[in-house]
Amino acid sequence: MVIPAAMRDEIVAHARAGLPNEACGIIAGVDGRAERFFPAQPDEPSPYYYRIESRDQIRIMNEIDDAGLDLIGIYHSHVSSPAYPSRTDAEQAFWPDATYVIVSLAGGGADIKGYRIADMAVTEQPLSFE
Repeated sequence: MVIPAAMRDEIVAHARAGLPNEACGIIAGVDGRAERFFPAQPDEPSPYYYRIESRDQIRIMNEIDDAGLDLIGIYHSHVSSPAYPSRTDAEQAFWPDATYVIVSLAGGGADIKGYRIADMAVTEQPLSFE
């Protein structure tokens, strides 16, 4: 997935703004190139897992459709663990064609990695920032 540097910075800022809880959002684009980032409201704010609030998810999906884009990524932050999907993340990965982008804020930095998750199998996907 290709993510513009300005969007990467926006995603990291959103992750930090969500502290002490995980933040989440959806990345839309075409052919693996991110064009829009949609920060989402969490269903139940938590430092241990994320779930996008259902009405917000519907709103975002409608905006993506109206813009003629595709859902290409689902983003969330990890407050104190590495940028690697947890078991819960893998169990809740319902879009096997999406890249799951995880921003780890552990140690005060911002480590960003992408993964494909299908049937609990996790495969790292390269991310590039332009």
